[in-house]
Formats: sequence, structure tokens, C-alpha cells
Amino acid sequence: MAAIVKEILARPIQLADQVSKAADEAQSNKQECMELKSKTEKLAGLLRQAARASNDLYERPTRRIIDDTEQALDKALTLVIKCRATGLMQRVFTIIPSGSFKRIGQSLDNNIGDVSWLLRVSASSDDRDDEYLGLPPIASNEPILCLIWEQIATLHTGSMEERSDAAASLVSLAKDNDRYGRLIIEEGGVPPLLKMLKEGGNEGQESAARAIGLLGKDPESVEQIVNAGVCPVFAKILKEGNMKVQALVAWAVSEMAENHPKCQDPFAQNNVIRLLVSHLAFETIQEHSKYVIPSKQQMSLHSIVMGSSKNTEHQTAHPITGNQNTFSQMQNLVSSAMTMKNQGSAPPDSAHGQGKPTQNSNHQNLHHPPPTHHIVRPHNHHVALSGASIKGREYEDPETKAEMKAMAARALWKLSKGNASVCGSITESRALLCFAVLLEKGSWDVQQNSAKALMEITAVAEQNADLRRSAFKPTSPACKAVVEQLLKIVEKADSDLLEPCIQAIGNLARTFRATETRFIGPLVKLLDETETSISTAAVIALNKFACTENFLHVNHCKAIIDAGGTKHLIQLVYFGESGVQIPSLILLCYIALHIPDSETLAQEEVLIVLEWSTKQAHLANDESVEQLLPEAKSRLELYQSRGSRGFY
Repeated sequence: MAAIVKEILARPIQLADQVSKAADEAQSNKQECMELKSKTEKLAGLLRQAARASNDLYERPTRRIIDDTEQALDKALTLVIKCRATGLMQRVFTIIPSGSFKRIGQSLDNNIGDVSWLLRVSASSDDRDDEYLGLPPIASNEPILCLIWEQIATLHTGSMEERSDAAASLVSLAKDNDRYGRLIIEEGGVPPLLKMLKEGGNEGQESAARAIGLLGKDPESVEQIVNAGVCPVFAKILKEGNMKVQALVAWAVSEMAENHPKCQDPFAQNNVIRLLVSHLAFETIQEHSKYVIPSKQQMSLHSIVMGSSKNTEHQTAHPITGNQNTFSQMQNLVSSAMTMKNQGSAPPDSAHGQGKPTQNSNHQNLHHPPPTHHIVRPHNHHVALSGASIKGREYEDPETKAEMKAMAARALWKLSKGNASVCGSITESRALLCFAVLLEKGSWDVQQNSAKALMEITAVAEQNADLRRSAFKPTSPACKAVVEQLLKIVEKADSDLLEPCIQAIGNLARTFRATETRFIGPLVKLLDETETSISTAAVIALNKFACTENFLHVNHCKAIIDAGGTKHLIQLVYFGESGVQIPSLILLCYIALHIPDSETLAQEEVLIVLEWSTKQAHLANDESVEQLLPEAKSRLELYQSRGSRGFY
């Protein structure tokens, strides 16, 4: 950068020398020319001082200030050259407007102030001696730009404490105004923030991580942050950093992934998924090893190292049978998955930990940096840990551990959205088991983020047959653990987790066997829910069970009828809000299409409902209903004419 700055400074220094020489040769307005010469020489001295300090100059304000200085010197040179005219006629025809010297002089004074400020702001804190920098004249129209320059310059040259304060100031600016955040990025604020993350103390690292998360508010900003090298820096922090900093880094990852999904792959390529799952698993499942993504040749669960202070012992898997609804039963599923034996060996940095999941804590806004204030139950255990990435984590306070899990789950939620590769990496790990446990015993935000992560992962699996087969096989202990917990939440039907869990169940509809009908009854009960969003989610989930694309649609449609779903659907079609009306009508059409000879459909007069719907423009003309409704109506009419069961 020093070479670039010297190149920028070369021309204005030459111009300043030319102005001084031309002023000495002036034939008219000699006094005014001498005043300009005096100011130009002072400015030239500052420019030469800047050239000598080019290694320390902050490039962004340097460019702005030197460009402005160069323009002023150009004008000064043009004016002074006019004063060198010697002949009478030349003097007559050389017009110098009144006030020109005053305007040029004022511009040079401003340039002197700007360059002086640049030298002060670029100096080290020791050289500055706590001098108040003030505002340079160039920033008079936009004072905030000067403040941003000052904070970024401090990040480059200040002491560790000053750099920490500067990072905190940038947090405040980015939080206050989106435009300020874009200015921080444009003015080169990201590289010194990343350097602060790598080298700073805990407080400075926290401010830097929070600032980066706040800066990534739009796709363009996230793209610039990723290009600046944020992914490897975040990965290093997640592996080795202080846990409070790690929680903020995980939050920043979630913010960037939410605002620009294209950054999901760069984070995954830098091992961020692996490290987030490691944090999620720590003290969540009874015995755990370091997360590892298997090679393509590995088709079974990963090898698990069972921790011991003296030796490592592998245990064989035992079968999982029967319905399990209590947490102790679900723990058996988890234990079974974690004792599955593989042919490979654990990675050399395997670590072990055990503990109880945290209890519910107070609600917090998940879209802001974590304040680490959750109330959780302390863990009553100590285990030996190995590996740099988790060294000392067992000694962190419970609130910080809970915060770390919440932010890790949130990051995995955002990273998994719509990305089959990331979802594959997550499901090949212990993450599904962790989500199952945390849905039961995690703090409020851990539960919320875990449920939404499962919702996104299952949504991708619904569209991706390979992921569906590998991650959600009915015989998989991890899948069983997740399914049992989802069922428990839907049956309870009074949780904040209800909506994402309903969506996750719907996404898994094609993975259930013919004998697996436990979800139908609880979902049908939710059709009578007063909260429209819940009943809508339930209808959409049931549609995925009943649709023609589901191989077991006949079984599921019969189960919906047996659970009393028909009467609820009729009410929703007639009286439901617009958001629930159409999916309810679609589900009724699927049932009529697949089970047209049902006595219940005859008794409930479903044909009348379908006929009424064909006369409702907002229903009949809907793209998703347009073809299905006439077909279902025709199918019911056919079976009505054959049987004695009338619809009227």
C-alpha cells in the first residue's frame, strides 16, 4: 500500500512546486500570488511528510483528500500563470475574476487542514498523545464519514485497547444505520476487523465479530465480507476462540447466511459446519466424539470414540423397537446411535464430554447478537477433554454454553436452507441426535433454532431423494429420535415449537411406512386450532401425506377420514381464512380422489362442498385447484351413482 500512496502523492507535490515557481514570476497581483505561494509551500511540506509516512497512511481517506488537494493546486497554478503576463495587450485580455484569489486561498487552507488531519489520524496512539482529531474540512458535508475513517484508522494503528474501542464504535454505527454499514465496508473496514478477530483480546474480538455480523445486511455486503477472507477467520475462532466470541461468530455466520445464501458453500468449505456441530454436541449427547464428515466410500454411521481417561472402548449397536414417547426412551435412541460401531477409527483430535441439556430460558430476539443472559441449570460433571477446539470448554459458565448452543443451532438453520450439500454434511454428523435432545431439554432459543433447523433440513430432504434415503431412513436411530420428539411436540400441541415441527413432519411424509400413522390423528386435531397459522401448517402437512406423489396416499387418506378430518376440512373450506381455504380444499379433493367410496364422505356430503367450490371464483380458478377439483368431483359422482349412499 505504501507504493500506491507514494504514487498518489507524487503529482500534487509536483503541482505545489510549480505553483511556488510561477508565483515568483508573477507580474501582476504579486501580493496575492505571494499569499498563495506561502499556503502552497506549507501544503507541500505536509505532502512530503505524508510521503515519508506512506507506510502508515490509511489509503481510503488519503485518496479522497489527495484528489481534492490536486484539484485545488491545479486551479491555483492556472490562476498564478495568468499573473505572469508581461505585455500590455496580454494583461488587458487576461481576465482574473474578483474573488478568485480568495476562493483558491480558502481551498488551500482546507487542503492544509485535511492533510494535517490525515497525518494525525494515521499516526500511532503514542505519537498522537491523546490529541483530539476533530473534523477535517473535507468531511464538513458528511461528518459520519470522518468518524468512520477515524475508527478504521485506529483499528490499523491504535493500541489493543483503542482498537477494541474502535471496533465497538463501528458496531454502534452499523447498528444505527444500514448506510453507515455500507460506508464501513466501502472504506475498508472489514480487513482490520478480521485482523482484530485474529489478534485482539476477548472484548475486542467480541466487538469485531458483532460488527461483521451487523455489516452483512445485504447480498452485496456479504459478498464483499466473504471476499475479504471472513470464512477461514471464523473457522479458526470456532475451533480455538473464547466461547463468548465463538457464540458471536456463530451468530454472525447465521446473519450472513440469511442475507446471502450463496455464502453457505464457502462457510462449509472452510469446515464451519463441522465446528458448529461440535459445539452443538458438546454436553448434549451422553458420549460424543469430534464431528467428522465421512468420505463417499463410507456408508454407515461414523466411528465413535467412547471416552475414558485410560482407554478407548467401542461398543456394538443394539436394535431399536417399539414406540417411545418419554425422554428416557428417546435417550435410549440416542445412546444406540452413539454406540454404533464402524470399521474406521476416530480422528486423532477426538474429544469427549457429557452432560444434561439445559432447561428453558426466557424469550429473546434471535435476530440480534446474543447477550448471553439465559438462565439454565448448571452441569454437575467434569470430564477430561482433548483437542485444541474444545480445550477448557467444560469450565465455561452455563449461560455461555447455552448461548453457544443457541447460536450454533441458528447458524446451522440458516446454512442448511435450500442447500443439499450442507444438509448432507449436517445429517452425516451427530446433529440430528443433538436436535432431538435439544428439542426436549434445551433453553427456549435453543429449542426454537433446533426446530427451525430440522424444518429446513427436512424441506431439502423432501426434494432430494438421496438425502431423504441417507438421512431419514425409518430404521435410522437418529431419524427415530427426531421423529419421536416431533410427535411428542405435535401431540402436546401447546408449544412455540409447534409450527416448525408440523412443517418438518409434513416434509418427512414420504419417508414413513404404511404402519406409521401416528402423526395423522394429532395433525387432524390441529385442524380445529383457533390459530390460523397452526391449522394452515397442519393442512399443508396432511396434504403431503395424502397427495398422489406419496406412495402410501390411500393409507394416509383412510387414516385422515378415520381421525375425523373430513368435518374439519369442510368447515375450513366454507369458513376458513383465505390462507387455509385452498389447502383445505386441495386435501378434501385428494381424499375424494383416492377414497371415493367412503361412507363418511357420503354422510358428510363432501360432493356438495366440491360443487359449491366450483362456483367460487377465488377457489376454482386457483392454479393448484383448477385441475384437481373437477377430477375429484367427477370421481365422487361416479361412485355415488353406483351405490345406494346418496349425497342429498
